[in-house]
Order: sequence, then structure tokens, then C-alpha cells
Amino acid sequence: MAQTEAKSRATDAIATTIDYLIPTSRINRRFWAPGKEYNTGTYAPYPVTIHNARLSAEPITLDTHGFCLSSQPSAIHDFRDQDELARDYPAEVIAIAKRLTGADLVIPMGGQLRSPVISGPGFQPPAAEAHVDFNTRSAQKIARALYDRTQPGAPGYDRFIAFSLWRTFSPPPQDWPLALCDFRSVGDEDAVANVKVDVDEIPTGDALFAPIEGEDEMTAATIFHHNPAHRWWYFPDMTADEVILIKFHDSDHDRAWRAPHTAFHDTSRPDTVTRESYEFRAIAYFST
Repeated sequence: MAQTEAKSRATDAIATTIDYLIPTSRINRRFWAPGKEYNTGTYAPYPVTIHNARLSAEPITLDTHGFCLSSQPSAIHDFRDQDELARDYPAEVIAIAKRLTGADLVIPMGGQLRSPVISGPGFQPPAAEAHVDFNTRSAQKIARALYDRTQPGAPGYDRFIAFSLWRTFSPPPQDWPLALCDFRSVGDEDAVANVKVDVDEIPTGDALFAPIEGEDEMTAATIFHHNPAHRWWYFPDMTADEVILIKFHDSDHDRAWRAPHTAFHDTSRPDTVTRESYEFRAIAYFST
């Protein structure tokens, strides 16, 4: 019987680079078309050390770091099957988020498949710069609108968490793991708004920077300038039974309320495989 080739070992830390917004970048937009994304912001790679979170001396927790890892097996048979995901996965997200946050109500928003080898409707490439998917204004606006639309006449809420539940469904070790930045190491001065612009086709040339009517009301993400104080973590060798819950915005700022994150290229291991993943956004609410 042929022997199974031993898997390479994850190191304690990886010296690599992460793309950050450069200080002189002024018009920062993310154009989003089916299968494509384009940032008008100017980014550059900065050296970082990404630590193995499985070896952390302190527990990695949602309210301290802004993210957490949890074992949460899924009943989904094929994560590339978008019909199955749409039908069955939101209920899983609701149940998992309630367990991990203690929220009374979780309202799903939608999911995003990411793959560097599949393009087309429903698929996007891995995100490649330090970011958080919402900024404060967008998170507050979306949370209120979603609650009012789905919970008419409800008594309201006194706290919400906008979050993503992230899962890879390719075997370990993955070539582009997810890096996550410890909330405690990120300053407000590091953050810049990045407006999301949905289009059928990515514009070119001067059209990328032309005025857009209603841009101030569009959903915006948060992108970041480099700060050597940022402390980055990753969870090597993730399996399809594990999830990472990432805070985009917690309205309670006495806790960790956001976590910058990005994909990074792990060149430290010779046997990596192509990473494919599924992330699902939702809002968790806490009753008054």
C-alpha cells in the first residue's frame, strides 16, 4: 500500500508582505463586477510578520481580538453549489453566530464564494489588501435598515455586530490563508473609507475617478495605512469543519469592534493547495 505523503509543518510565524494603502492615495473606490474587482486606491506591499494563532500564548477571542476560530461542521455537501448554499447555509450561519456571540437575533445578508481558479457570477478572487468590509457609517445604516425591514414592530436593539463567517473548503495547507489583525494593535488614524461601486463592467481610464452621483450614500469598506504596530495572526491548516467569525463592526466599542483582514501568500510550505473559501455576512442583534 502506498504511503500518504507527510504534510509540511506550519511555522510559528511567517515573514511576508501585506498590501496597504499608501499615504498619498486620495480617491479610494472598489469597483465590483461579476468575477472581478478593481481598487482605484494605490497600494504597496509592506513587510509584516504573521503569527500562528494556534500557538498563541493567550486565547484568541472575539471580544479581545475581533475574531475567533471555532469548530462548526457544516451539512453542505458541495460548497461550489450556489443553490445548495443559498437554500441551506443561512440557517447554519444563524445558529453558529448565536452560539459564538450570544445574540438574540441574527439576520443573514448573503455569501460570497472566492476562488482564484473559477470566475463568473457568484465567484470573486481572494481579497488582497488589509481591509474591513464596512466602515462605521455603513454598518450602522445597514444594521438599522435590515432590522426595520425584517422585524416590523419589534422593540429594537441596543447592540449589533456586523460580521462575516469565513470557511475554506479546500484541503490544508492552503496557499492563500486568511490573515487577521489584532484589534488592539489598530488605531483609528490607520483607517480610510473605501466606497463600493457595483457595476456590470469595470470602467477604465478617467472614468474610474469621475464624480459618481450619490457616492456619499454608498456602502463603504475600511482600508488601512501601514502601521508597524499592527499584530497579524493566521490559523494554518484550516479544515472545512472550522470557521472564523470576523467582526466588521461591533456597536459596543468597549469591546474589540473590528478586525482588519486579508489573504496572504504562504510561500513557506512546498505542498500548499489552491485556497477556495466561502464567507457569509450577517448582522447579530442584542435585545434592549
